[in-house]
Amino acid sequence: MTHHALRTVMLAGALLAMASAALAQTRNPPQPTRPAPAATAPARPPAAEDASAVKSGEVIARVGDSDVTAEEVRATLQLLDARQQAAMAHDPALLSQTVRAILANRLVLREASAKKWEQQPAVVAQLARARESLIVETYLQSVTAPPDSFPSEAEIKSVYDANAGALLVPRRFRLAQILVSVAKDADKATEDTARKKLDDVVRKLKQAGADFAAIARSSSEDTASAEKEGEIGWVTEPDLRTEIRGQVTGLPKAGVTDPIRLEDGWHVLKLLDTEAAHSRPLAEVRDALVQRMRAERIEANRRAYVAELLKQSPPVVNEIALSKLLEAKPEAAPSR
Repeated sequence: MTHHALRTVMLAGALLAMASAALAQTRNPPQPTRPAPAATAPARPPAAEDASAVKSGEVIARVGDSDVTAEEVRATLQLLDARQQAAMAHDPALLSQTVRAILANRLVLREASAKKWEQQPAVVAQLARARESLIVETYLQSVTAPPDSFPSEAEIKSVYDANAGALLVPRRFRLAQILVSVAKDADKATEDTARKKLDDVVRKLKQAGADFAAIARSSSEDTASAEKEGEIGWVTEPDLRTEIRGQVTGLPKAGVTDPIRLEDGWHVLKLLDTEAAHSRPLAEVRDALVQRMRAERIEANRRAYVAELLKQSPPVVNEIALSKLLEAKPEAAPSR
């Protein structure tokens, strides 16, 4: 295996771990009555935004006497999955972390090479297996990839129609809320204070011409929604808490629920709008369907190709020896 190929294999593991860790740190926990953020189409990494702006051989970074070129950064980014690439597009700092990870790997590789680490018997064996796996994987990719014309528009439409049920978007509700905070294990005095405030809110809401938005601004203890006149946005029906769903689904537009007790306090919600359940249009899911269809075709082609090879050259396995191998205890390492 060449030094360049070895660097690529090493970088892949480090960068995938780095990207996953960075994504985990920035992920926010869902709120009980708020909608999950809508999925967005994967974006290209920043390094690929304008391919003509940076030449492939241009040096992006350097450590010691080792350069990292734009071509190497782009190649490394292609090893990341679509979600990780999208994260980099939305947070350029992640791209800088990626380049720094490449530089760190270069330093480690230089240290290892100076000590001839690649000549260690265990490393030689692992490199041989990695080389074999890389050859097998890239060859299978080349012989099992479907033509660019697959799938046809008719095939896409057929799969879309067959999976219409799975593409159904459930009913959604646009909600606003007023929250009177009080923990379920609060003492009696705290509970009484919260209850008095709740009664005052309910009294104001029942007055003729009551302005829910104004009351939310002045009384709600959910500061994030209070700044937006109590609005918490769109929530799909399955995402609603059972206690809330029971009241919201029966409300007319602009209707207000009775106070609902949850772990964090009393919630009073207003239904601002409703969106009926509907199937996602083909144009919206076409790219995802194409990716899935091509992936399934590749997997089917791969199974068929390998099955044909095995048919032409049937393997012979000594099952008795194999069972003994599994039963045998590993030899103890020699004492030092």
